[in-house]
Amino acid sequence: MRKLIVIAATAAALALSGVAAAALVPGVFDPGNTGCVTSTYSNGVLHLAKNCPTSTNAAAGADITGLSGQTFTSASFTLASASQCQGGSPRFNVVTTNGLFFLGCNNVTPTINASGTATYTFTAATIAAAGNQVPFPSGTIQGVEVLIDVQGTADLSNITVNGHLEVPSPTSPTSKAACKHGAWRSFTAPKFKNQGQCVSWFEHHQQELAHPHR
Repeated sequence: MRKLIVIAATAAALALSGVAAAALVPGVFDPGNTGCVTSTYSNGVLHLAKNCPTSTNAAAGADITGLSGQTFTSASFTLASASQCQGGSPRFNVVTTNGLFFLGCNNVTPTINASGTATYTFTAATIAAAGNQVPFPSGTIQGVEVLIDVQGTADLSNITVNGHLEVPSPTSPTSKAACKHGAWRSFTAPKFKNQGQCVSWFEHHQQELAHPHR
């Protein structure tokens, strides 16, 4: 996770920078190499765990990239149950030209769904309805992340910012266009040295799919 700001108190808070492509990027902040924090994404769920005391300077979360330059209007996530909201975690950390804003699950009233899950929506209206416990982000976005930094686990789904569903980027290109505008640098399976190599890999991969027994 690429750190913009770290604030250490009884728990760690971190804010991360965005990159060109919009995506959810799981990661951890663990400067002491404790190994007690994990962040994984599978089947539409971001699973965050901190298996050490809250006071430990460590956090599990995900960068939400591609938002730089936008105005923050809304965000949301759904937890497996309301009991996973502990001490303001999970929360969004929003870094703007006006500073760092914390939007914790305890700062709004959740909607309890029929499945037992709990959805937390952060807008100016929902923050106000809960008593304006925290200021609503103003200014231009520089970075956004979602995280936990208290002991426990959280399973987040339907993570959105400004109405956009945030999910991890593909690890390999799904079209030639996906290699353009520097996006070839974001792929990891495989990694590419330039745009041309990315396009060539995609074309060869498509041929293999079309003619698997050649």
